[in-house]
Amino acid sequence: MIPHAAVEDADAICDALRDRGACRLPAFPDAAATQALREDLVRLRDAGALAPAAVGRGTGRDLRAEIRGDATLWLDDPRAGAAAAAYLASLDALRIAINRRLFLGADEVEAHYAEYPAGARYARHRDRFRDDDARVVSCVTYLNPEWRDTDGGALRLALEGGDIDIVPRTGSIVFLSELEHEVLPATRERRSIAAWMRRRPR
Repeated sequence: MIPHAAVEDADAICDALRDRGACRLPAFPDAAATQALREDLVRLRDAGALAPAAVGRGTGRDLRAEIRGDATLWLDDPRAGAAAAAYLASLDALRIAINRRLFLGADEVEAHYAEYPAGARYARHRDRFRDDDARVVSCVTYLNPEWRDTDGGALRLALEGGDIDIVPRTGSIVFLSELEHEVLPATRERRSIAAWMRRRPR
């Protein structure tokens, strides 16, 4: 079971990351912010701003829909709205709180909108690359308030005690970027934000 914590309770979040590798934030962001972010994502999608996501890095980057089927746009893109800027600021405040307690050296946040069409998936992977350990903490935020458990699309997170599936409804999950995880196919469009707390390259 992944512990729950309020975003204000940084000690509980850090204890969960240290002990379990993951923590659920069921009310982060709040309902108003979730709605604003969802509307911004849909606006951007309808304007054609989202682009198919690639896998790999550098010269190895490639579009592989059978591995990763979402379309994305970075939240710091000029086309993103005020809701995205406000949420980046909230994520950065969370980064500061976590970093003060766990001494991870994380000095920046990056995040993007993601929309998965029905049937799309993201195969099992780690957010921390083999040749780049800059990403230390990952955060996935869900923008699907009317999601039903039967719609699928869960985040499957590999914890020490076994895999656990997170329904992509609302709230966020924070986890160590070294943990393996995957996005399971859904029967409808699935909207989220993927974010990472990063440290400078060593």
